[in-house]
Amino acid sequence: MLLTSRFLAVVIFFISIFVLVPWLIEVSGRWDFYYTFTSVALLSIASAGVWLTFYIGRINIGQGAYALAGGYLSAVLVTQYEVSFWLTIPLAGLFCAVLSVLIGLPILRLKGVYFAMITLVLTEVAKLTALALPITNGAKGIVSIPLPGELSVFGMTIIPDFSTLENVKLAFYYLAVTLMVICFAGMYRLVNSRMGHLCRSLQQNEELASSIGVNITTLRITAYAISSFLGGVGGSIFVAISQSIYPTSFQVTDSINFMLNVFVGGLGYVFGPMLGTVVIYFGWDLLFQTGKFQLLIYSSILILLMLTVPNGLLSIRLFKWNKEKK
Repeated sequence: MLLTSRFLAVVIFFISIFVLVPWLIEVSGRWDFYYTFTSVALLSIASAGVWLTFYIGRINIGQGAYALAGGYLSAVLVTQYEVSFWLTIPLAGLFCAVLSVLIGLPILRLKGVYFAMITLVLTEVAKLTALALPITNGAKGIVSIPLPGELSVFGMTIIPDFSTLENVKLAFYYLAVTLMVICFAGMYRLVNSRMGHLCRSLQQNEELASSIGVNITTLRITAYAISSFLGGVGGSIFVAISQSIYPTSFQVTDSINFMLNVFVGGLGYVFGPMLGTVVIYFGWDLLFQTGKFQLLIYSSILILLMLTVPNGLLSIRLFKWNKEKK
């Protein structure tokens, strides 16, 4: 019965994002919603990386740095070296993963607020680096980035040249949600694997995990590298959509929002970052009507949620189910 319910939920989810949402946008004529939902998908991918860092017991407030680094790498490769955009996506992720290993080796030993404060600085460091390096064009950023070209394998076209499409926004939407599905499917598989169970042991007690032979250093670095990889991938696709990138494209506030997406959705649930991103993104837009009280109301609601639902929104259904069972 449980497997049937999960299968049905997955089918409804796929139909909703791949069929229902595009159909509703076409019917309403609100083409701007394509960009909105594309942004939500990309933000949820980056937030998934932050969730994985939480899963090993670390508070990550530096995902914006890796999104910025991945975006710049993709932009530089496409505009200055004429590398295919499709190749820059994994390259941006790998670059951020390697960068995170170099940064993570000394700082992942820190716990709690100490690690969090160092990661909070990373986004500002990435911003200043982008301002200083000649290859990033300083404050002017990199603009006029071409749309993704054709992707073909053995002469067979897999993805057409975006510049030849009538609806580029729809193409980016499908690209973003497809990668989002792959990302969360991979995360779900990872969490339910042997490595996932070992990562959970780090969250509970690192000393105990180490005493039974768990290589906690390798696990921490691997989890942090995967987290940063997802940030780089999200930044790379963002660059292709906006066709530009600046040192201020991702800031400290973005890193904080990635963390909030995880908290609101649920720290104990793989799909928490996805739900949290949707709620925070659309919630902020809805509160725009309140004018100067927008930030006050937004902050108050977040505090109220964290006090009343400390395990995130996804915990509400489980809480009710457990209560009824008792």
